[in-house]
Amino acid sequence: MEGRRVIGWAARDVSAHLSPYSFTLRKTGPEDVVLKVLYCGVDHTDLHQMRGELMPINYPLVPGHEVVGEVVEVGSEVNKFKLGDKVGVGCLISSCGKCLSCNSNNEQYCNQRVFTYGAVNKDGTPTHGGFSSAMVVHQKFVVQIPEKLAPEQAAPLLCAGVTAYSPLKQFNNSDKAIKAGILGLGGVGHLAVLIAKAMGHHVTVISSSENKKVEALEHLHADAFLVSSNAAEMEGAAASLDYILDTVPAFHSLEPYISLLKAGGKLTFVGVSTKPLHFNNDELILGNKSLTGSFIGSMEETQEILDFWAEKGLSTMIEVVKMDYINKAFERLKRNDVRYRFVLEVAGSNLE
Repeated sequence: MEGRRVIGWAARDVSAHLSPYSFTLRKTGPEDVVLKVLYCGVDHTDLHQMRGELMPINYPLVPGHEVVGEVVEVGSEVNKFKLGDKVGVGCLISSCGKCLSCNSNNEQYCNQRVFTYGAVNKDGTPTHGGFSSAMVVHQKFVVQIPEKLAPEQAAPLLCAGVTAYSPLKQFNNSDKAIKAGILGLGGVGHLAVLIAKAMGHHVTVISSSENKKVEALEHLHADAFLVSSNAAEMEGAAASLDYILDTVPAFHSLEPYISLLKAGGKLTFVGVSTKPLHFNNDELILGNKSLTGSFIGSMEETQEILDFWAEKGLSTMIEVVKMDYINKAFERLKRNDVRYRFVLEVAGSNLE
C-alpha cells in the first residue's frame, strides 16, 4: 500500500476547523499493519492539539488517537495479526525500543515516543491520526479488539479508558476496602467510575455542581456524589478518600481536593490543564499525601483494559456520529454537551 492516497479531515490552523485533506501513507515496513479505519473517538486533547495549546503544531493536522480498524494488509514479519482482525491504535505509534521505559513496558514514558498525530515518523514523514480512511502502524503499537467487544465501544478505551485504568490498577485486588474519588465526570471520568466500580471500590464522584448527580448515582452506579462548591459537604468528607483521580482538563484549585484525602492518600492527575495549578504544601506534609501524574498507559495496559472491559461486560456511554458532523461535535465538546464521548463512524463516510 506504499504511496496510497487517503482522505482525512484536517485542521489547517489554530481555528481548529476541520475539512477534507488528501495525503499519502508512509511506506509499509515488514512489521507494519495497514488498517482500514472503522471508528475513532473524539477527545478533548484533540481540541487542545488543533488549537496548538499543548505543543507547536505543523499544519495540516489530522487528529484522532482512539482508532479502531480492520487489518487489510500485514508486513512479512507481522506475527500478531492477520487480515480481517479488528484492532486498535491509541496515542502512540512508535518509541525508541531501547531505553529503560521501553524495556519495562512503559513506552509511553520514552523520551523518543512518537504520537499518533502531530509528530514525525522515523522516516521523516508527518504522523496523521484516525480521522482518516487508513493508517500504517508498527505491530508493537496495535492491540487486538476482543470479539465480545463492539468496535465502536472499544474506541474510547484506547485513550480515555487506559488513561483511567493505568493509575487505578495499582488499587485492584486490594486486601482492604478502597475509598475512591473521581474528580470530573466527562469522557475519562465516566470510564474511571465504571472501572473503579468493577474493581470493587467505593466510588465518590466529585463535581462542581449537582447537574450530573442523577447520572453518577443512577446510571453509573457511583456510591456517593460530592459537590465541591458545597462547603458543608466538603468538610463532611474531609480525610475520607484513599485516592482521587483528577480528570479535569482545565484550571482548578487543588487544595479543596487534597483535604479529602486520608493520611497517605494520593491525588493523580490525568487531565491536562493549559494553565499552571497552585496549592499550599502543608496538607501534603502533615498528611503524608502525594500528588502524582499518569500519562495514558502502556501497550500492555491498553490490551488489559480492552480485555477487562469485555470480561466485565461493561459499556461505554458514547454518541456515534458521521465524519461530516465532526465540526459540530467539537463545538458541542467545548460546551460539554456529550454523554460522554463522541465516536466517529469513519468507514462509510466517503473517505475512500
